Amino acid sequence: MKITVIGCGRWGSLITWYLDSIGHNVTLYGRETSKNMQRFIKERKNDLLEFPESIKLKTDLACVKEADVIVISVNSQGLQALMDEIKQYELTDKIFVLCMKGIEISTGRRLSQIANDNLDFSNNVAVWLGPGHVQEFYHGIPNCMVIDSNDAKTKELLVNEFSSDLIRFYYGQDLIGNEIGSAAKNVIGIAAGMLDGLDLSTLKGALMSRGTREVARLIKAMGGNELSAYGLCHLGDYEATVFSKFSHNRKFGEAFIRKESFDALAEGYYTVKAMLNIGKNYGVDLPICTAVYDILYREKDAKEVLDGLFTRSLKNEF
Repeated sequence: MKITVIGCGRWGSLITWYLDSIGHNVTLYGRETSKNMQRFIKERKNDLLEFPESIKLKTDLACVKEADVIVISVNSQGLQALMDEIKQYELTDKIFVLCMKGIEISTGRRLSQIANDNLDFSNNVAVWLGPGHVQEFYHGIPNCMVIDSNDAKTKELLVNEFSSDLIRFYYGQDLIGNEIGSAAKNVIGIAAGMLDGLDLSTLKGALMSRGTREVARLIKAMGGNELSAYGLCHLGDYEATVFSKFSHNRKFGEAFIRKESFDALAEGYYTVKAMLNIGKNYGVDLPICTAVYDILYREKDAKEVLDGLFTRSLKNEF
C-alpha cells in the first residue's frame, strides 16, 4: 500500500518505521520548520530510531494526493487546523487512519468526527489505538492494539495489512467507547503520576479500578458499550500509561506535583477539560477527572484533592 504518515513526532516516526518494516511504500510528511523533520532530512534519525533509505521524506503536504492511506499523528487539538489544510486537495476514495488520543476541547468532538466533518463522503476514517511505546516497539517488544471504523471493509483491510508479529491488531467494535476510553486513559495517567509524586503509588490499583468504572459510565451515557472501558483502548493501556517510565502523561503528573519542568506533550492535560464538558452534558459524575482538573487548572492542593477522592460518601463498589 502507498501510505503517507503526517506527523514526525515520536509516534508518527514509529508508525512510519513500522509500516515500512512490514513492506509498505511509506512517505513521512513534516513541516519544513519542524526541528524533528529537519533532523530526519539531515540524519534520517531521531533520539529513538533510525529510518532506512526506503522511507521517503516530504515537506510538501501535496504528497497526500499520491497515497492510498493517510495516517495522521499530530496534537489532537490541532487536527481541525490540519483538516483545513488538507481540504485544498479535494481528496476522494482515501482511507484516513487517526493515531492520536484526545477530544476537541471547544466542541467535544471525537477525532473521527472531526475528520468525517471535513472529508468527502467517499473517504473512510479509522482509528489506530491501544497500548505500546516507541522505545519498546523499536526494540522488538510486541503488543496488542485496536483498529476501529464505522466501515467494516476498511477495518478488515487495515487489520490485515497492518498486523505483524510485532503488533497484533484486534477489530474494534465500538468507535465511541474506544475513542473516549483511549482519550480518558491519559487523564488517569496524569492522576497516576500525581500519586507517584506524592509517594502514594500503592493507590494506583484503586485508581485503575475506579477510573475504569468512571469512564465506563460515561461511555454508556454517550451511547457506546461500557465494556469498551475494560478493553485494550482504556484498561488495556493502563500498564503503558499508569506505570511506564516512558509515559508522558504519568511523567507530567509526577513532575507537576514535584514542581519540576516537563516539556513533552501530555495530551491528558487538554483532554481533562473536554472530559468535564462531556460529563456535564451527559449528566455523568467524573470525580477523578474533576480532581485532576482542580489540581491542574484551579491550583488546588494536590494532597487535599486526592485525599478527597478517598473520603467521598460511602457506597457500593458497583
